Amino acid sequence: MPLVDLPLAKLFEYQGRNPRPVDFDAYWDRALAELDAFESKVEFKDPGIQIPGAEFRELTFDGIGGAKLYAKLAIPTWRPGPHPCVLHFHGYYWKSTDWASLAAWTAAGFAILAPDVRGQGGQSTDPGSVVGNTLRGHIVRGLDDHPDKLFYRAAYLDTVLQARLAATFPAIDEHRIYAHGASQGGGLTLACAALSPLIKKCAPVYPFLCDFQRVWEMDLANAAYEELKLFFRIQDPLHEREQEVFDKLGYIDCQHLAQRITCPTLMATGLMDTTCPPSTQFAAYNKLGGEKDVVVYPDFGHEGLIGITDKVMQFFLL
Repeated sequence: MPLVDLPLAKLFEYQGRNPRPVDFDAYWDRALAELDAFESKVEFKDPGIQIPGAEFRELTFDGIGGAKLYAKLAIPTWRPGPHPCVLHFHGYYWKSTDWASLAAWTAAGFAILAPDVRGQGGQSTDPGSVVGNTLRGHIVRGLDDHPDKLFYRAAYLDTVLQARLAATFPAIDEHRIYAHGASQGGGLTLACAALSPLIKKCAPVYPFLCDFQRVWEMDLANAAYEELKLFFRIQDPLHEREQEVFDKLGYIDCQHLAQRITCPTLMATGLMDTTCPPSTQFAAYNKLGGEKDVVVYPDFGHEGLIGITDKVMQFFLL
């Protein structure tokens, strides 16, 4: 079998390259305390979508740092609630999926909350300013500022807020809230499950935002990770700050957050993935603290994985 990364047996042993900051847990405990003190007002709007067996709502609510967040909510109407709920996170730069796609979940009896990530392709805003370069993406946003200004600190806290909001809705069973997404959505799934005890199962598909240093060392800082290479080329061409950069990125590295996950996890990965290399994904998988399994697609890269949505839905239904 051709390889773009480590052999499968070695992937199950790999523990990651990107350093973990010594105050990592204190950093996230402080972030969660900030969120605990934050109040978010939610507004609902009828989007005018008519699909039998489901009710749809648009949500807008406040996020930390002055953000105004947006999400789509779909609730089954064909059977009484409260319903299990899936938080569905989208890929990098993109936005929440179509209403009709949400209806596939309501047909199976799930409520589904699909948020737009702040400042990306959807309706969620990100008004916060930071010192330094923001060229080509959100990984590097805040690297020249205080670690609390890293973009993904706020984005990860948004996922916790979304889980907390879902748990307050009468139509949703707060004891059956799950998280799922692919690529950036996979990374956000890991972050949400790590930071919110409300998440009872999670299913990340080829998660992004893991083991940044490994991506750069493999010379795969392209596509979604291109901003890492550009940051060094423009801001630090002699790599005099290399250690500092990867140390700071460690705060938002999902392989380190994975250590805090205790709920059952189903991950999926393609061994030919050159966007989110398999070793970076396994750096997170190997640190998961709870029951876990991984579905391996030997011939697939960063693309649609045949049958994975069926497997994820069955995982949540069990």
